[in-house]
Parts: sequence; structure tokens; C-alpha cells
Amino acid sequence: MAEQFYTVTQLARDLGITARTVRFYDDKGLVSPSRAGNTRIYTQRDRARLILILRGKRLGFTLQEIKEYLDLYDLDRTQKEQLRMLLKGVRLRIDRLEDQSEALQQTLAELREIETQAVTALAGLDDSPKRQAG
Repeated sequence: MAEQFYTVTQLARDLGITARTVRFYDDKGLVSPSRAGNTRIYTQRDRARLILILRGKRLGFTLQEIKEYLDLYDLDRTQKEQLRMLLKGVRLRIDRLEDQSEALQQTLAELREIETQAVTALAGLDDSPKRQAG
């Protein structure tokens, strides 16, 4: 079975990203396409790595964290260390997101209280002229 190859444009279109994004990850060393003259040729492996990179970014991991994770796969085909690192990173990310969620809930509660106070104050001001006229 022959391996499928992609150009920058094909890969970008396939993954729903821009060619510039693909080149960016190439420049950062996260994917390493072959070259045919000046054309970059990407493999299924590069495509799989890009999918992992995009997922990692969507989940809030840094490029450095993603690179370390991908590099571990190349070093340890059993994926044991990669899975340990993934688990550690996921747990840290969950902790950070839970902290942010708590802070967000507190901020929303404060804003709702301020909103209630402002509505009450405006209602009181709207009633003021009526009382004075009566």
C-alpha cells in the first residue's frame, strides 16, 4: 500500500487550517516534511502530528509542551513515557481550568450583584420625579 503525500496546500485544506499555519509548525520543528525541489512534501505521519498539534493547542497546551510530547514518541515507541507526560500535562491543565472556572464564577456573581444594584438605583431614580411632583 503506497503512502499518501500532501503538499502544504492540500494538507492545510484537509485539516481546515491555512498553509501559513502548516509552514509555521514546520518552522518550529514540529513537523518535518521532505522536499522535492522547493516543494514541501508531507506524509501521513506529518498529518497525524499536525492533528495532535492542533488538538494540543485547542486544549491550551504550549508549543513547547506539544513538542516535548511529540519528541517522546520518537524516542519511546512503547509510548509509556509519552502517556505519563500526557497524563501529567492533562492533570495540570484540568487544575488550571478549574481554578479559572472558579474565578470566572466569582466574577460573574460580583457582576450580577453590581447589575442588581444598578437596576435598583435606576428604578429609584426613575421614581424620584414622580414623588416630588405629587
